[in-house]
Amino acid sequence: MRGEKALLFTTLTLAEAREKLRRSMRPWPVEEVGLGDALGRVLAQDLAAKEDVPGFDRSTVDGYAVRAADTFGASEGLPAILRLAGEVCMGSPPEKGLTHGEAWRISTGGMLPEGADAVVMVEYTEELDEETVAIYRPVAPGENVVRRGDDVQAGRVILPAGRRLRPADVGLLATCGWDRVPVFRKPRIGVIGTGDEIVEVGQVPGPGQVRDVNTWSLAAAVTAAGGEPVRYGVVRDRLPEIKEMLARALEECDGVCLAGGSSVGVRDLTLEAIEDLPGTKVLFHGLAVRPGKPTLGAVVNGKPVVGLPGHPVSALVVFHFLFRPLLEPEKENPLPLRARLTRSLSSAPGREDFVPAELGVEEGVTIARPILGKSGLIAWLARAQALIHLPLDAEGAAAGDWVDVFLV
Repeated sequence: MRGEKALLFTTLTLAEAREKLRRSMRPWPVEEVGLGDALGRVLAQDLAAKEDVPGFDRSTVDGYAVRAADTFGASEGLPAILRLAGEVCMGSPPEKGLTHGEAWRISTGGMLPEGADAVVMVEYTEELDEETVAIYRPVAPGENVVRRGDDVQAGRVILPAGRRLRPADVGLLATCGWDRVPVFRKPRIGVIGTGDEIVEVGQVPGPGQVRDVNTWSLAAAVTAAGGEPVRYGVVRDRLPEIKEMLARALEECDGVCLAGGSSVGVRDLTLEAIEDLPGTKVLFHGLAVRPGKPTLGAVVNGKPVVGLPGHPVSALVVFHFLFRPLLEPEKENPLPLRARLTRSLSSAPGREDFVPAELGVEEGVTIARPILGKSGLIAWLARAQALIHLPLDAEGAAAGDWVDVFLV
């Protein structure tokens, strides 16, 4: 692969790069977990309802199951008088069906007797004696009733593959009888930093040195996306050391993110280290995006490897839009919010720009205040609540324009 220098800065869009990675990498390993451990996990396959939910027609109120036609015309001055034929016991089917002129006591969630098609709320009734009930308000067919299969129909997909399970999803799985759930095993993602100038967080940097930001922030980003980060620390800008650490990470993990060393030039060691590994296929080197243009993408024996820029803001922005969707497919096409820009921004056609911003509300309108700085300044991104998106064909945006923003 060493001769494929034509890949350098043949830039792709974020969407194109994501698709290349997704098509070239092998799927994450799959495991089955109990329902109690399913929250936050990513489904490995579509899940369908095993049966209708609810499995019977049931009442949504406390009251009396009736035939709606028997209540037509009922009023406080002229109630419908029905024979009280029985009571529905919770958790048991009615002993018999309901016929013309009858009513059955029923509680919320109770199963409707055969022949009943509506329920009158108890507030609009009065038991005149042990065998008679007065109905003071008419009901329409289907009123105060949930029909069999109204919530979920047997055989229909209830949750799609790639969905990260939320509390309501766990409830849906429970009601459909899924006590074991096929999910992707939390992908183990190796995080490697490179650079002679990088020192550990606990050290005091000397002249020309900086603390390790990238491996910690990227490991946190992997965790937030549902993965399991494995930090390998920072290696020096030496090809043998980078190659050795990369090979180790690929042996132990399902994918790797390297921060630093992906720019074009004499110090571009990440590309050389990746190319030297058996089973490597370099997919791209360069994205039509700012910040993050020099990003490198490859697969090594089906495992994704992304070389991220060394600047912390660039690394996190690219991870968010390029690598996170591989861990959490729902994030591939996130829905933006719309906000009004407070100041003009410049851009260049042919690239996507992401600008950190603070959000606020003025006169009932969501506004985005750009936070202007350089991609090496992590405090710049830490202040941000969102990223303003300027699309490929934009030549900037003027103050007062509506723009798309993505929460971070």
